[in-house]
Order: sequence, then C-alpha cells, then structure tokens
Amino acid sequence: MKIAIQGIKGSFHHIVADNYFGENVELMECMTFSEMPDLVLNGSVDAAVMAIENSIAGAILPNYALIDEANLEVSGEYYLPIHQNFMALKGETMGDIKAVYSHPMALLQCRRFLREYPHIMLIEDKDTADVAKRIHDKSLKGVGAIASVLAAEIYELEILASEIQTIKDNHTRFVIVQKKGKKSCENPTKASLKFVLKDKSGSLGEVLMELAKHKVNLSKIQSLPIIEKPWEYAFFADLVFADCQEYKNALQDIKAKVSSCKVLGEYKKNQ
Repeated sequence: MKIAIQGIKGSFHHIVADNYFGENVELMECMTFSEMPDLVLNGSVDAAVMAIENSIAGAILPNYALIDEANLEVSGEYYLPIHQNFMALKGETMGDIKAVYSHPMALLQCRRFLREYPHIMLIEDKDTADVAKRIHDKSLKGVGAIASVLAAEIYELEILASEIQTIKDNHTRFVIVQKKGKKSCENPTKASLKFVLKDKSGSLGEVLMELAKHKVNLSKIQSLPIIEKPWEYAFFADLVFADCQEYKNALQDIKAKVSSCKVLGEYKKNQ
C-alpha cells in the first residue's frame, strides 16, 4: 500500500503508518496536511494518516475541515503516545545549543523543559523529523531538534534529553482517511459525524437525548464555524457503541432532529 503522511520518515505520522499498516508500506511524504486530500482523491495513495487531536493541545481544527470539504472517509483511528526527545549532532551538549527548531505542537508540548534553558532560542518549523534530517545533512552545530527516537536513529543524532514532554501521558489521535466507496468496515464500533442543528432552542439537547436513549456514547464533540454563514456552526462528533444496530437507530433519529447530517466514517475503535 502507498500511504500519505505529514512530514518525513522519522515523524510521528511515519510511526503510525508503520504500526497501523505494517512496515512494508510505501510512504508519500507531505509537508502540509492540505496536500493529502488530492493525493487520496486522485489515487496517488491508498490512504492518508492525519493527526486530528492531541490530549494536551486539543483538536486540530483545520483537519476536520479538510476531511469534510474533500468528502473523504474516515476508515480507522490510532492513538499514539507522544514521546518527545531533544537531539543534536553527536558530541554536542545542551550548553552548545543556541536554537531549537521544531513543529509548534512539539514546542508547546515541551514548554516546561525548554524554560530551563533560556539561552536556547525556540523557532517554529514544519516538521519534527525534517529538522533532524537537516541537522544531519548539513552537520548543523549549535542546533537542536525535538523529535521521536526513530528520527534520532534514522538521522544519526544524539539524544541529549529523553521524554521532555511536559505531561508524560501525552497522546495524539490520528485518523486514517481514504476515498469514499472503498471497502467499508464490518461491525464498526465507532463513527464520526458532522451535523448542523436546527435553529431552535434545545436542539443540541435533543440530539444528546437520542444518543442516550440508544446507549450510544458521545466520546468527542467539536464545533467549527460555517464559513459562508457567520455565527453558525457545524458539529463534528465521535460516537462509540457496542451494538451497531442501536447506533443505526440513533443515527436515523438524529437525522430527524437536525438540519443536516453527514457520516464521515464508520470504523473500529482503537483500543
């Protein structure tokens, strides 16, 4: 299979692709998430791995919009523990480092550790692993990267500090997206929806009551502005259920309570 990932080899997306699909997949490296939908739609890749939320930093809102606007299907999910590591050329010490480059999310996740080194300038970059590769390729002295252990191994860097994320129990949820119409999941246990409420008081409460009635758990709900309708919002929700028929019954009842409802995907819940 050919899988699109955000970032390059050694990135957390790479780790998820290997863990989810197996290590024999061919990777298509993308420096931005916005490149991914077209690759999926035109058949250049079989699927894409896309981060959707982090347990510390919250939802990655633009990715919800990308999935919806491209009419992609969520076919799976994967929760990855995020272990951030400070790395540099072999032989360097923390005192040698003048600047660290990394993805804004990685810098945010490691802010407490970085405050201990006020002499190090923090610079946002596109991808954690790409910085590690640049340090290796250009033999950049005095420059650090924050990335995975895999990135340190691939690009032959030395880890100066391990597990530097502020909150040790730090996970990112990734979704697997593909073109609609491919083989659907049998007996799904989770679904992702987008719905727009009717313009009346208590409409969200009615949706929540239908879910409770059918024993369907709302594990996530996220609002996103409707661009063409100022001050109106669409809701993206994840539903978890043990009984697929009860979920289908709940879905039918929800559709009667909202102005529009779209199923983004039905898949197996990642344990």
